[in-house]
Amino acid sequence: MEIIARLTKDAEVKTLKDERQVVNFSVAINDSYKPKGASETTKVTMYVDCAYWANPALAKFLTKGTLVELYGRLGVNAYINMQGEAKASLRFHVNNIKLHGGSKSNGNVNNTDQEPVKVISGQLTEPLDDLPF
Repeated sequence: MEIIARLTKDAEVKTLKDERQVVNFSVAINDSYKPKGASETTKVTMYVDCAYWANPALAKFLTKGTLVELYGRLGVNAYINMQGEAKASLRFHVNNIKLHGGSKSNGNVNNTDQEPVKVISGQLTEPLDDLPF
């Protein structure tokens, strides 16, 4: 599955009890549609939590507002909270990441003339000199 979205906050690296590290971040997916018979477009935003295990050093590039292209699989976490209510959340298990632009705070949001940086199985590939932020 492929997702193109913006990060909602800076990525965080968590170290588990067995010393493995995971990069956790959240993305916002914007969509819009025009309902039948309506004159105005309806905008919808879906938030998805993401987990990336391959390369924790990549977290420094995953900052709020950065446009990313993610490849992986979607999982659903269903549970009962302390109040006995049924809850669920989406988690995207990321295999590969492409960085497409800097965050809004960096002023590089519309920097589309540069090549996206590809990350395949946790390894940065060329062009390293053309990072957009």
